[in-house]
Amino acid sequence: MMNLPPLNDETIWAILNEEIDDDTVNQLVWYYLGYRYDKVSQTWDNSQVAEDWQKDYPEPPNFIENRPPIVKLTRSIPQENKQILKEKLGFKGYKLGEFNPRDTRRVTMANWLLSYRESI
Repeated sequence: MMNLPPLNDETIWAILNEEIDDDTVNQLVWYYLGYRYDKVSQTWDNSQVAEDWQKDYPEPPNFIENRPPIVKLTRSIPQENKQILKEKLGFKGYKLGEFNPRDTRRVTMANWLLSYRESI
């Protein structure tokens, strides 16, 4: 994994504004889910990952390209944090017709990261 940006408001906005590439956004979520890459063995260590994630995804999933893991990520956001981007950052969302599944998935990942940050 590369050096990841800090988990702060600027990073969340950079995700929403597509200033951070998809690979880095995936890596941020993987990191905070607990996935670690061991360069020596060239394998993923998921010993810090919650058991339900380990079972479904022994290796970190690509949230941008695959629907099932983003659905699981969405469901893992506590109900009280479902609108955290709007409440904490004033994110207005996208206008109808101006977004696609990739955009929606990036918003979900930003929402999950902000929810995670607020819970620690």
